[in-house]
Amino acid sequence: MMGTADLAALLETLCPMFALVDETGRITRVGPTLQKLRPDQPMEGQDFLTLFELLRPRMVTTIPALMATAGGRLRLRFRDNPRTALKGLIAPLPNGEGAVINLSFGISILDAVRDYALTSADFSGTDLAIELLYLVEAKSAAMEASRSLNLRLQGAMLAAEEQAYTDTLTGLKNRRAMDHIMSHLLSAKSRFALMHLDLDFFKSVNDRLGHAAGDQVLQHASRIMLEETRNDDTVARVGGDEFVLIFKGLLDREKLSNIAGRLIGKLSAPMSFDGDTCSVSASIGIALSTEFENPLASEIIHAADLALYSAKRNGRSRHCLYSELSEAGQ
Repeated sequence: MMGTADLAALLETLCPMFALVDETGRITRVGPTLQKLRPDQPMEGQDFLTLFELLRPRMVTTIPALMATAGGRLRLRFRDNPRTALKGLIAPLPNGEGAVINLSFGISILDAVRDYALTSADFSGTDLAIELLYLVEAKSAAMEASRSLNLRLQGAMLAAEEQAYTDTLTGLKNRRAMDHIMSHLLSAKSRFALMHLDLDFFKSVNDRLGHAAGDQVLQHASRIMLEETRNDDTVARVGGDEFVLIFKGLLDREKLSNIAGRLIGKLSAPMSFDGDTCSVSASIGIALSTEFENPLASEIIHAADLALYSAKRNGRSRHCLYSELSEAGQ
C-alpha cells in the first residue's frame, strides 16, 4: 500500500499545487508550487481553513463538512494579500486519514505570472497551464519590446520638448515655457507671484568686454536666481538680459521683497572676466495674480513691467511692487 511519503512524491510530479490534509484539516504536506505562492509562510502544520477562505460550497465552514464534499469542486482564496482566487478538487484518502486538495491549474495564469512569477517548471508536464504560460510569455515578450520602443520614442519626444522649452545659454526655461506654465497655473486657478527682473548696465559689459563676458554674466546671474528660488518655482530667461521668476503659492509681500533684495544684492557684486571686472545690478518689478479679479497672463506680466519701469525710474538696483503703484495712484 502506498505510504504518505510516496503519495506526496507522486502528487508533486502530477499536480504540484496540492495540499494533503488530515482528518482535522491540518496541512501535512504541501506541493512546491502551492508553497511558492507564500514563500515566507510555511503551510505545513497550519489549518487549511485558516489559510484559505472557502467561497464554494458557500455553507461549508468546517473540515468535516469539507470532507463531505469529496469529489466536488471548490472555490477559495487566500485570506491574506494578495488574495488570489483558486479553484480545486478534494479527494478523500483511504481509511478516513484525510484528503488531497488539488489546486493545480486552479490559478489564473495572469495571477500566476504577475503576482508570483510562476513558469512552466512550476506545473506538471501535461498541464494545460504550460501552453497558456507559453502564450503569456510570448505576449509579455512582445509587449516588453513594444514598451521598450515606446519608452525610447517618449524619451526622444521629451528631450525634444525639453529643448524647445529651454534657453540654451543659461539652461533656464525660455519664454515659451513661461507662457505654458502661466497658462497652466491660471487654468488651475493657482495663486502666484511674478517677478520681472532686468539686469542694469548689462549693455555696457557687452560693449566694453564683448559678448563672451556678457554670456558669463548671464550664466552667473542665472545661477544666483536658481539658488534663491524653490524647486516648484520657475526661472525663465525671456529676453537678452530679462528674466521672469514665478513663485507658486507665494503671496507674502514682505517675503517677496526680501527675496528681491537678496537677488539685487548678489547680482550687484562685481564679477571678474579675463582680468577685468564686470559690474551689473538688477531692477525688479513684482505683481501678484490675486491683484486681478479674473487674471490674464498678459495682465500680470504688464503689471510687473510697470513696477519694473518704476524701479528703474527711481534709480535702478531696487525693486517695486505693483500694489505700491496702485496705492500711489500711478
